[in-house]
Amino acid sequence: MKGFLRPLSRLGSIRRYAGPFARSKLQLDGVKDVIAVASGKGGVGKSTTAVNLAVALANKCNLKVGLLDADVYGPSVPMMMKIDRKPDITEDKKMIPIENYGVRCMSMGFLVEQDAPIVWRGPMVMSALEKMTRGVSWGKLDILVVDMPPGTGDAQLTITQSLQLSGAVIVSTPQDVALLDARRGVKCSLKSRFRF
Repeated sequence: MKGFLRPLSRLGSIRRYAGPFARSKLQLDGVKDVIAVASGKGGVGKSTTAVNLAVALANKCNLKVGLLDADVYGPSVPMMMKIDRKPDITEDKKMIPIENYGVRCMSMGFLVEQDAPIVWRGPMVMSALEKMTRGVSWGKLDILVVDMPPGTGDAQLTITQSLQLSGAVIVSTPQDVALLDARRGVKCSLKSRFRF
């Protein structure tokens, strides 16, 4: 597994550039590595890739894996992971991720009705993402896979600036427009990561 993550850490990590305080602030308790699955565009198979990656790492590589569905407006992890219940809460008011297929999952889809529209402005989205990362009792994880929302807005910036990413998987289809959006998403993520 270390060989798998080594090239990722060279591409998207800021570990060498951030000081000790910045590193500790970006880390999640008990989580060794965080991998973002992004696209810059919707409908290209990003969630499918994130779910399959998480399940494969858990079952084929025998790793402790978490899956965070960061797509607040269109969460699809509950359906893909066949989870239809709300998470339990610990005594210190943290949500307990729901486990299926050997993967600990957290999604906005667990907290709202299946057909309920989520009509939130930026600050509410950022607050929800903060609660779904640091307000969750993830336990000890080798890898947390983050299914990023499409686009390059507040939600994407919140995730890339608040978590210490070990790497990213960029998903695209071969059409020129999809590739253009994927490149734009990569540039936006890198730019936000190196702003101190």
